[in-house]
Amino acid sequence: MKMTAIAGAAALAFAMASATVGFAEEAKKTLPNGTDITPANMENGRWYTEDGIPTYKLEEDGTIDFATFSGYRRYSAECHVCHGPDGEGSTYAPALKESVLRMDYYDYQEIVASGKQEVNTASNMVMPAFGTNRNVWCYVDDIYIYLLARGMNDLPRGRPAKRGDKTDEFTAQETSCMEG
Repeated sequence: MKMTAIAGAAALAFAMASATVGFAEEAKKTLPNGTDITPANMENGRWYTEDGIPTYKLEEDGTIDFATFSGYRRYSAECHVCHGPDGEGSTYAPALKESVLRMDYYDYQEIVASGKQEVNTASNMVMPAFGTNRNVWCYVDDIYIYLLARGMNDLPRGRPAKRGDKTDEFTAQETSCMEG
């Protein structure tokens, strides 16, 4: 009887540990390119991964962090003309919500800053450089995380229904960049 109780307790402990591991794996978010985008810490009102890559945070009730909401606003103001509403793409330019899932964050930044040109017999794609446009560059990370949230299907099309509050740190960094 004592042996059965010990075996039962061991089985219960193993089941609880397995459930905990399963839950942790569900909470982790990984892009198709292998990049972990699980939010780890907040700095200047923005969420970052363990590796310092900007990411988004979605609460269980559907509330998206303010930086991602900011990304929606900036994307809608600056990017949708070519890339279509909500990162869906157009006949003129690719769907960025899909592109950010495959590309490295630093490649994304380089393309936004310096532009991109692919002109050949099969295509004529030219993206201008936005590195000196403060309306884009001051929010380049916000646009990136908005597109990540769209690409991961964590954020539906249109204006996000619920957003977190704008922090004082976000405001200070935004002011510094826009006035700098």
